[in-house]
Amino acid sequence: MRYTISLLLVLFIVVESKGQTLLDSISLTQKKTFRNLTDALTQPDSVFKLDLSKQKRKEMPESIRQLKNLQVLKFSRNKLAEVPDWICELQNLQVLDVSYNDLKSLPDSIGNCSQLVFLGLNRNIIETLPRTIGRLEFLQVIEMWDNEVQYLPDEIKHLHNLKTFELRGILFSKEEQDQIHDLLPETEVLFSPSCNCKN
Repeated sequence: MRYTISLLLVLFIVVESKGQTLLDSISLTQKKTFRNLTDALTQPDSVFKLDLSKQKRKEMPESIRQLKNLQVLKFSRNKLAEVPDWICELQNLQVLDVSYNDLKSLPDSIGNCSQLVFLGLNRNIIETLPRTIGRLEFLQVIEMWDNEVQYLPDEIKHLHNLKTFELRGILFSKEEQDQIHDLLPETEVLFSPSCNCKN
């Protein structure tokens, strides 16, 4: 439910990009969600939304690279240990949800997913974000609650369109929370109560 609401709030109006169309939330709602990769690959140019959640997958299939019009990729509740470097080849990707996996980090190439507006990372074991995250000028929502975050790079200060940063369920001291607020003064940053339990 939270994912759906966030998606409706953050997707952009239709714009043209390198001859391809980025769809708004209403247009995307009208597109078919493919839940079987084999079916999707029979008509790759018609695939705008792909949901491979809850399939016990340990890797993101490389054949997804063929889906050049893909704008929503849900890969939550699998056993994914890493997001592949080639994710940046999906140049129209607006929504990436890899929540509830076994991710410890994201690749530097995530910073080249230039159209990304929603990044779902809940319930992983991520310790930090790559510095390249600061390149995502259109990013509006990061959901990252219940991870193992030790620090966040100063480059998050470049996320000028970030509206919501969900960090609940992560242990931060009051000083660390204040530092994040200072980097993102216009963003709603959601924390659990601060603690002094980190050594």
